[in-house]
Amino acid sequence: MEALSRLARHLWLDADDAFRALGEDGLDRLEQRVGASERSHSGQICLCVEASLPLRYLWRNLRHGEPIADIVRDRAITVFGKQRVWDTEYNNGVLIYVQLAEHLIEIVADRGLARHVDAAHWRAIVEPLGAACRAGRLESGLEAAIDAVGHELETWFPRHAADAPGDPDRDLDNRARIR
Repeated sequence: MEALSRLARHLWLDADDAFRALGEDGLDRLEQRVGASERSHSGQICLCVEASLPLRYLWRNLRHGEPIADIVRDRAITVFGKQRVWDTEYNNGVLIYVQLAEHLIEIVADRGLARHVDAAHWRAIVEPLGAACRAGRLESGLEAAIDAVGHELETWFPRHAADAPGDPDRDLDNRARIR
């Protein structure tokens, strides 16, 4: 029965549902918050809110029994690559990935930041975000996650007054990706 419920959720939800979860004003506020954060460090923060998993990912759970958390983590890593979050000068890009159908959140940090911040710390950031998502407070949860990720980036990769503001051709768009 759980498998049918999971399948129905993923078939039912689409990008419009992800957009409605934040709305235009919420997306604008999150974009501004990412931009403000990035002015204090040399890293890049990318947000992705995905309503449902592609069926090829979901099939791994439904047919083969692979844990859904592992599948969502794998999907987040794939999105990290597709969005070119790894393509930063200091290897310090971070993806905050929200999987709405599963109410799961993943943070994927590039190797430059991963050297300094361990997985347990990212989980501590993700847990309240997941609770906020389940409670219908996605925007406030994402704001807290942006602040926490920004704090880590500012600690390990601060932007100094002499630093160039960044190459706009290499900077990631601050707007959340809705899928």
